[in-house]
Formats: sequence, structure tokens, C-alpha cells
Amino acid sequence: MRMLHASLSEEDRRRDAAIEAAKLGHGGTESISTLLGCDPKTFRQGQHDPDHLIDGLDGRVREIGAARSGA
Repeated sequence: MRMLHASLSEEDRRRDAAIEAAKLGHGGTESISTLLGCDPKTFRQGQHDPDHLIDGLDGRVREIGAARSGA
């Protein structure tokens, strides 16, 4: 988890930390901030970052109709 976290951009690190803390529920912020060595205050920004994603991201990885040929 630490290696992945270190390889992300600053914005993505905030998002990742906020998501991991939310998964843990109560006490998650403290646990993740200790594990990753980040300030718990940055989680607040990370919690707001997903609200500002690029328009048009609806969870799809590929464009509609972009299936492999011959499949």
C-alpha cells in the first residue's frame, strides 16, 4: 500500500488516503495517516477531490462499442 501511495501524484495520494480511511470507518483516518505518514488534515481535501472529477466519467473504462475485434 505504501509503495502504491508513493507512486501517485499529490492529488491522487489525497484521494487514495481518503478512500482507504472511509473503507475502515471509525478511526480510519488515524490508522491510515499513521500507516502512510500523512497529516490527517489532508484527508479533508481528499474527501472533497472526488466531487471535482472531470465531467463525463461515468465509471466506464472503455468507450461504448470499443470491444475487441473478433470477440
